[in-house]
Amino acid sequence: MQALIEVILPVFLVMGFGYLAVWRGLFSDSAVDGLMSFTQNFAIPCLLFRAISTLDLGQEFDPALLFSFYAGALAGFAAGLLGARYIFGRDWEDAVAIGFVGLFSNSLLLGLPITERAYGAEALAGNYAIVALHAPFCYGVGIVAMELARARTATRALLRQLAGQLLRNALVIGILLGFAVNLTGLALPVPVTDALDLMIRAALPAALFGLGGVLYRYRPEGDMRTIAFVVAVSLLLHPLVTWGLGRAFGLPEAGLRSAVMTAAMAPGVNAYIFANLYGRARRIAASSVLIATALSVLTIWVWLHVLP
Repeated sequence: MQALIEVILPVFLVMGFGYLAVWRGLFSDSAVDGLMSFTQNFAIPCLLFRAISTLDLGQEFDPALLFSFYAGALAGFAAGLLGARYIFGRDWEDAVAIGFVGLFSNSLLLGLPITERAYGAEALAGNYAIVALHAPFCYGVGIVAMELARARTATRALLRQLAGQLLRNALVIGILLGFAVNLTGLALPVPVTDALDLMIRAALPAALFGLGGVLYRYRPEGDMRTIAFVVAVSLLLHPLVTWGLGRAFGLPEAGLRSAVMTAAMAPGVNAYIFANLYGRARRIAASSVLIATALSVLTIWVWLHVLP
């Protein structure tokens, strides 16, 4: 109960304030969009840049940690894809969009603050290693699968398009610049690091408040059986596979915590963005993000008791 009160509830209360503010008309949709634009395009890229630039790359980019997490993510994608197709009779394009919900956990806006509150800021190194590859990996899998579902091939033009989209993404730019500073050993001037730290302090609280406002838009609707299935895949299958592989590989305590806690997060808003991009299974993706986020309060609590 202490973990629920001290670790999980503060994070979800900030989200709840955002949800309530938009619901009661105290914070407009345009203000939510502006706040999310600030966090996604400026504050969080600063956070990722600062974190990656100071990581011990040789130690934190542990192949066992990355394999445990991303094998779990692929298991979630495969389960969502095949379940949507063969259990619920969706066409392949819908199935890919539903599979993406099981693939894309909310590693940034939920994974970072909850891991930090549970285990301290020093426990986030493994989270940052996962986040550095998360968007390129997940969007790469999703886009290639969707193009194949449309009876196309993963041509060079498609891969160039994917690379172009990723290289224009502010989060990816922050990560790449962080790698550049880390690998070159460049020392940043103190005023620059102080300015970055000011931006970083605003990143997660503002993003959580904005996320609450975004979730208000996602009314639970659509095929509830399919939604329940993909929520279970996201909240149960992904962390269970990651936990099992992490234990099998003998991940150290810190790495196991980072991998499993990140895997245990609800689907991120990007799950809806991907579905909306292709116009497929949008109601299921939106409802799954909302419902899984609410239910994750309980599943995260369980994992906090299971993990060392």
